[in-house]
Amino acid sequence: MKAFLTSLYLNRRFYLALTAVVLLFAVGYFVPVLAGLARLGLLALVVLLVLDVLLLYRVRDGVRARRTTPERFSNGDDNELRLHVASTYSFPIRATLIDELPFQFQIRDAEYTLTLKPGTERAVAYAVRPVRRGAYVFGAVNVYAASPIGLARRRYRFDEGREVPVYPSFLQMRKYELLAISNRLEEVGVKKVRRIGHTMEFDHVRDYVLGDDPRTINWKATARRAELMVNQYRDERAQPVYCVIDMGRVMKMPFEEMTLLDYSVNASLVLANIALLKQDRAGLITFSNKIGAFLPAARRSGQIYKIQELLYNLETDFLESDYALLAAQVRRQLRQRSLVVLFTNFATRSSMQRQLPSLRALARQHVVVAVFFENTELRALLQTTPRDTEGIYVKTIAEKFAFEKREIVKDLSRHGIQSILTPPEQLSVNTINKYLELKARGMV
Repeated sequence: MKAFLTSLYLNRRFYLALTAVVLLFAVGYFVPVLAGLARLGLLALVVLLVLDVLLLYRVRDGVRARRTTPERFSNGDDNELRLHVASTYSFPIRATLIDELPFQFQIRDAEYTLTLKPGTERAVAYAVRPVRRGAYVFGAVNVYAASPIGLARRRYRFDEGREVPVYPSFLQMRKYELLAISNRLEEVGVKKVRRIGHTMEFDHVRDYVLGDDPRTINWKATARRAELMVNQYRDERAQPVYCVIDMGRVMKMPFEEMTLLDYSVNASLVLANIALLKQDRAGLITFSNKIGAFLPAARRSGQIYKIQELLYNLETDFLESDYALLAAQVRRQLRQRSLVVLFTNFATRSSMQRQLPSLRALARQHVVVAVFFENTELRALLQTTPRDTEGIYVKTIAEKFAFEKREIVKDLSRHGIQSILTPPEQLSVNTINKYLELKARGMV
């Protein structure tokens, strides 16, 4: 009986009909003829409600439902879920599906209504966008079934609880990987960089084709074959590329629901995968007030999955990052000249100058690229026209911050340190562009 009562719900249609009957009774007090109609209406309502309940409960399991989810979610991307519902009733029903989503999504209206014919199954697809890495726990799937009478609903609850991990954006990684393989990276903003000269890493000898550089002609092979032959060179391979991620408090700043750390994690995964596709070696270093993860650069099978697993658990600890410790660790562990891409955030020029000695120490042995973020809200503010004294004051302060960011780029350049000042949403594209530019210049 308790299970019956907890699964039975009355529809809005029932309450509207009951309200009409009550009004008839009220008016019937003054107009006796309407009192008789009210009694008939109440009797009809009770009969229809009993019939509706009998239709819904005469089948033990009238509805089946399940949820299908991917094995893992991609952070910052739309991930598709599906709710499957099947009816075993002998009449069409109106089913309302309510999915119990993880609290991290903060979604309270995941409700879908559809009509099911007798003995049929339908699916509802929808997307969720996680903005934090970690474990997301799903609850039950609730289905409220209503017959054609529509006065009552029967609730079915299916225990579809499941934990789904949210990893760094592997969907973004795959997108760039496919575009790189098909030489279509320019479609997402990656520039085609003109190569300055060519590398001296010999690949093979091939037939001359019109347009080849005459300086690459192999005269000995030409004499043997009696036709022009040229040396084919390739990009230097197996160069170490390290993504270094600052996990200090400056990386907790939010932008469009994600933190700067999450943007850096996603971009690191993309860059590491592109480096591996370019036959370079990819590695990872994380630090704050102490050194966190350290994965030596390698090109072996499964390296990208090791990087992905290390990135999964990264969180800021709200402490000040120790760049001197980072410089000492890099000097001790990295024996070969490497590309070090440092994801951090310099809010002011003075904060960068405090870390400059350590960055210069890194740049003496490696190619260092400091990646920090442009405040897009300030950029939007700079494009407005102030209308009062307060607006002028606010815009002046915004211009000061924007000017400091540009000065940081110049200061780093003067000390031989490459830099990328980028909006968070363009981080991956701008980082790949810098990597390809450095390879084209023979610096990596």
